[in-house]
Amino acid sequence: MSTEQKKLKVFKFGGASINTVERIKNVGHIISHWKGTPLMVIISAMGKTTNELEKVAEAFFAGRQQEALQLFEGVKKPHIETVKELLQTDFEKCMAHLSDIITEAEWMLHDKPVRDYDYYYDQIVCLGEMLSTIIVGAYLNESGIETQWLDVRDIIRTDDNFRDANVDWSNTKQAVANLQFTICNSSVTLTQGFVGATDENESTTLGREGSDYTAAIFANMLDAESMTIWKDVESVMNADPKLFADAVPIAELNYEEVIEMAYYGAQVIHPKTIKPLYQKSIPLYVKCFLDPKLPGTEIHNNVVKNLPPIIVRKENQVLIHFHSKDYSFVGERSVGQLYHLFEGLSLRPSLTQNGAITFLCCVDDLEDKIQKLAFSASAFFEIQIEKGLTLLTVRHYKEALVETLIAGNEIVLKQQEGKKTVQILLRN
Repeated sequence: MSTEQKKLKVFKFGGASINTVERIKNVGHIISHWKGTPLMVIISAMGKTTNELEKVAEAFFAGRQQEALQLFEGVKKPHIETVKELLQTDFEKCMAHLSDIITEAEWMLHDKPVRDYDYYYDQIVCLGEMLSTIIVGAYLNESGIETQWLDVRDIIRTDDNFRDANVDWSNTKQAVANLQFTICNSSVTLTQGFVGATDENESTTLGREGSDYTAAIFANMLDAESMTIWKDVESVMNADPKLFADAVPIAELNYEEVIEMAYYGAQVIHPKTIKPLYQKSIPLYVKCFLDPKLPGTEIHNNVVKNLPPIIVRKENQVLIHFHSKDYSFVGERSVGQLYHLFEGLSLRPSLTQNGAITFLCCVDDLEDKIQKLAFSASAFFEIQIEKGLTLLTVRHYKEALVETLIAGNEIVLKQQEGKKTVQILLRN
């Protein structure tokens, strides 16, 4: 074997891959196969920890302090039980590290909120990644895989747009450059996904499911050979296998197709993931952690032909009707005002339609943001809100398939982009 330094690879493991002791050991088993190759490993929060921490944040912000502390206790317990079952020689060291993070969180939960909800959301929800990486890092070291643990908040710098922070590329690049030699000459470097920090060291998050994006940032800045996302499915599928039993695997995709899938709501890869990879032509692999021998999906910059229909079904959609108050045309200026409001709330419409005196948009059911949007827009529009809808998007569609998918539902809105994409908003 050549003694030449192998080029770094970036691995990202999601919450499902570490939600049991057996699965954490499986992650170690996968990593052990890459001995001699420097790995940058990004880890998400365990299982449904992020959802549970969201409940903690909601209770805390609502002033229900005891409930928040009780809910946080429910987050702590399974992590501590995992450490007890997983570790032997490094148990005390790992518990001391966990205690530092837990104590800091509990101090905050004993206070009263004086800032916006999004700020507290980020301070609380980021704890899931901190806890999981401490545990996984300790296990890897104890099992003989030399691993250095990094706090990503010291590296990825962002603005203070809490819950959907924008990366400060200049400062982040400098921080990564300062660590590049160490990372590229280590066996395994482990850090958190989804999380960053402001210049004032306040924790931020990069948007739900943002760990993929974190991995792509590191892949770009470290000039990685490749990036691999390890999931609990055999590959990228043409539809969610939990909703469509006949979903099929896709062996190959290009960057553009994946961006389109993410844009329309496919829960495959975080929408911001592709750009950092595209900029340096870094291939992305989606592999199954349950069976690493499966080929998975390769995503690159080449043309891919003969793709199957790609189906995305989004529940809990809201249709907002904006109606001109004085029957003046809804022109570029008024639509521009709406998009300015969308941007300010980090609210992205999934579907829009412009009429003479109306503007319709379909968005995810984010109650607080929709209320703020409606309040601000009510100055120049009459507003009607309809909830409980489903948005169906099919790329590379066939009419017969679409008819089957919408059978038994009422069509509220429909848009087609030639023969490539159709979007249909449905009322059950």
